[in-house]
Amino acid sequence: MVRFGIIGDRNPDVVAHRANPIALDLAARATGVELDARWIHTSDLARDPSLATACDAIWCVPATPYAHGAAALAAIRHAREHGVPFLGTCGGYQHALLEFARNVLGLAGAANEEEEPEAALLLIGRLRCELVEVTGRIRLEPGSRLAAICGTTELEEGYHCRFGLDPAQRARFDGSALRLVAEDAEGEPKAFELDGHPYFFGTAFQPERAALAGRSHPLIEAFVRAAAAPTG
Repeated sequence: MVRFGIIGDRNPDVVAHRANPIALDLAARATGVELDARWIHTSDLARDPSLATACDAIWCVPATPYAHGAAALAAIRHAREHGVPFLGTCGGYQHALLEFARNVLGLAGAANEEEEPEAALLLIGRLRCELVEVTGRIRLEPGSRLAAICGTTELEEGYHCRFGLDPAQRARFDGSALRLVAEDAEGEPKAFELDGHPYFFGTAFQPERAALAGRSHPLIEAFVRAAAAPTG
């Protein structure tokens, strides 16, 4: 039994939150992996970090700001440093970028405009054009792991977001292990992958939404396979 921690403050009114467990169930059927997926509210996680560290895989999901963002960041850091399969979608993607910037790139003041609008370094800023309940085309970098998993260099995916990586800040990741490997039609970054990690991906879009149409997304299937893979 593979243990998945869905980190986020569950709200039945959030479309992605309705999709997350369905997406994992579809991926489990497609891969033949038996899994146990449990929601972890960030307030509970702040009180007991072992709720995340005991998991075989961690998914940080949409609908931010989280009640306790620092607890989510700590769980992401654990996944990154200990080779635990990780997927961050929408708000989870933003938090993973912040965690890497602060703890790997040394940008301790990196912040999200949604949470700290007066911060000096707004790594995550308000989008020029809000992507609320829309779909868009995304180009994947040829030769990237993301493109290999999806079997294509072009996707059409759904969004519900008002904030994202500030394009003016993307160069801060140049030459690092965290590579931005997807862009929209305007050239703005929409996904990353972490070199040297079994599975560590983040997407500004919400691949879980495919489940609401009965489709299992290849990125989530790969996530489930990575969690079930033998370690050591």
